[in-house]
Amino acid sequence: MTSLFPQNSLTRSPTSPRTLFNMVMTVVAFICGALALFPLLAVLSYVLFKGFSSLSLDVFTQLPPAPFRKGGGFGNAILGTLLMVGIGAIISIPTGVLAAIYLTEFSNGKIARWVRFATNVLSGVPSIIAGVFAYSIVVLTLTNLNLGSYSALGGGFALAILMLPIIVRTTDEALQLVPQDLRQASLGLGATNFQTVIQVVVPAALPAIVTGSTLAIARASGETAPLLFTALFSSFWPDGLLKPTASLAVLVYNFAISPFQNWQSLAWAASLILVLMVLITSIIARWATRQKA
Repeated sequence: MTSLFPQNSLTRSPTSPRTLFNMVMTVVAFICGALALFPLLAVLSYVLFKGFSSLSLDVFTQLPPAPFRKGGGFGNAILGTLLMVGIGAIISIPTGVLAAIYLTEFSNGKIARWVRFATNVLSGVPSIIAGVFAYSIVVLTLTNLNLGSYSALGGGFALAILMLPIIVRTTDEALQLVPQDLRQASLGLGATNFQTVIQVVVPAALPAIVTGSTLAIARASGETAPLLFTALFSSFWPDGLLKPTASLAVLVYNFAISPFQNWQSLAWAASLILVLMVLITSIIARWATRQKA
């Protein structure tokens, strides 16, 4: 039986316009991918080169040194960063997850549209605006009550404002991706709407919720402007939630613009630690995405 098509009709010609176009676009895509990776690799390599030489055990356990004095570290800044990011996570994660559950499972369409629009706007607000807002709400209130002024509590509140829209959006999208059949099956077995959400929908979307939370934490860890308005800085170990508290981002800002060589070296080391913290949280987010509930 003879074929309806010529024998050479399925042969790929290296000189055909389609093949040449495919080769050109493949090369262009590869170049664009390399250009997209270049800034990340350049930043990581440069920070690693400048900061690794200043790393030692002392930087994790000691306080910042005086100018021109060798040694010292930024253990207080690491502890302060973890403290304020933890405060922000405690405030924003439950609030964001519950808000997303309400939007997806219990609200009507009009309210959900307005709340989603508000979270999109909030996610685009510059971080310095969040710092000014937290300053007026927390710092000035504590000052008027004679309880303090700049504090870790104010810094955590400012970071929570930045983390909240990320958590709401990622959780909302994760809940919407849960198949409707799971909800109908749970309701068909006699479960209430609340039981369906808590025992079926949320566990199915849990990996994506964890991903959104870790990405929000990664963003908050590197913020500087909000902490300049709320937590300020301290050269001592954290002493309560209502006292000025050091952070890695503010330490890098203060020490990098100083004229002292030892402070500049500590700024590079702190930059490396901060980049590694963000990288670790991003890896955790990627790992959580691969897990199945």
